[in-house]
Amino acid sequence: MVCGKPPDGGWGWVIVAVSFFTQFLCYGSPLAVGVLYLEWLDAFGEGKGKTAWVGSLANGIGLLASPVCSVCVSSFGARPVAIFSGFMVAGGLMMSSFAPNIYFLYVSYGIVVGLGCGLLYTATVTITCQYFDKHRGLALGLISTGSSVGLFIYAALQRELIELYGLDGCLLIVGALSLNILACGSLMRPLESSSSPPPEKMCVDKVPDQYFVYHEKEKTVEENISILEKGYIDEKCVNSVPDCKQDSILNKNVLSSININEKDTYKKKVVEQTNFCKQLAKRKWQLYLTYWKETMVLFKNKVFAALFVAILLFDIGGFPPSLLMEDVARSANISEDDYYMPLISIIGIMTTVGKLILGILADFKWVNTLYLYVTTLLMTGVALFAIPFAKSYLTLAMLSGILGFLTGNWSIFPYVTTKTVGIEKLTHAYGILMFFAGLGNSLGPPIVGWFYDWTQEYDTAFYFSGFCVLLGGFLLLLAALPCWDACTNQSSKMPPNTYSYKVASNA
Repeated sequence: MVCGKPPDGGWGWVIVAVSFFTQFLCYGSPLAVGVLYLEWLDAFGEGKGKTAWVGSLANGIGLLASPVCSVCVSSFGARPVAIFSGFMVAGGLMMSSFAPNIYFLYVSYGIVVGLGCGLLYTATVTITCQYFDKHRGLALGLISTGSSVGLFIYAALQRELIELYGLDGCLLIVGALSLNILACGSLMRPLESSSSPPPEKMCVDKVPDQYFVYHEKEKTVEENISILEKGYIDEKCVNSVPDCKQDSILNKNVLSSININEKDTYKKKVVEQTNFCKQLAKRKWQLYLTYWKETMVLFKNKVFAALFVAILLFDIGGFPPSLLMEDVARSANISEDDYYMPLISIIGIMTTVGKLILGILADFKWVNTLYLYVTTLLMTGVALFAIPFAKSYLTLAMLSGILGFLTGNWSIFPYVTTKTVGIEKLTHAYGILMFFAGLGNSLGPPIVGWFYDWTQEYDTAFYFSGFCVLLGGFLLLLAALPCWDACTNQSSKMPPNTYSYKVASNA
């Protein structure tokens, strides 16, 4: 498929709307899984660390499988992948309502729902980038708020559904709501040019034309031989048996002569196929070697290496509050009468605000996005250290709002990556960083839960989380201060202050 020129409007705004609702419907429950986490603790009686794996897998598996998700969308298109993933998310949520134990939830909710969300995220971003060029940053910013709005609404919605219909009924209803992803996916019309050539002609590694010629000749010869053999023998056998035998011998001689004439053609075809496979394997091997060489070059950049450590530690320490904050409030013996709004909902709405404000700040030329990002990391670490001292709903709500706002630094992370490695290596570097971000998302909540299981209190767990985030922030700061210009000049050779929101969105 050859995509036409992005219209930057028209049906593109429909794509933005359906992509927004797709992220809203698929990420609403996994991001607000903290409400379900409390119910699973009571239902299965497992430890907090073991139970936390369900939510961490649902949020991390999509990032871990991002290369596979990209290949699926590139191979099949955004619309088929979105529709298929809608069935995955809805089916996983509905299956989770029948879970007999926590291990069943690892598969149904953690892997199935998480992988479906990863596929849907890739599909929505890909189709939006195809429809927008000049306004791509605005379009991607709008659809990215769908997940944050989903967190805000689903936190209260799931809590209300649990009170009315129980945990199983809640999961069934939320799964049924997710079926609306199918309608959204059906509207993701691919952008094609009117005069697009056949797909096989657009492949980079095209099969030689001789292969198809030989293939067609072989099929034709085989069909003709089959028809000649069957028709000729049947017709002659009706007249007389001796003639049938004689004609059968004659027919065999004819067929053998035909096969002899086609031997050379068949040998040529085999040679062509063998050479093509050897060249293809050699080319793929060279691509793999080039990929790993470029990866090693990236890690020679001190700032990129520190950024890799920072994003891993940030997700290990900064992600657990969105999953465990409700249980923190319950462990602090806060009365439900004092609840004006679920703490997870506060995190969700403030994450949206943080994405917008930090994204706007990053557009100013006098703002260094690296230092802005480091500031958010250090402030997040301090806020995590303050959680053990919060003993009331008001203080926990304030800390939830602060953590939610600072989590909005995801909107400036592409800026930082771009300035660190350059626009030419952005896609490669961003994929590596997102993989380790998914690893951090998957490990963070179980580690915090295990700390609680060992100590029977959250204080040590959040001290550990705060230490991880602060360590990552200080390492990134130390790597950036003395050799920021030297590293960027050697690794990316990129002129200073050439990053923008539009550039970041191309990732």
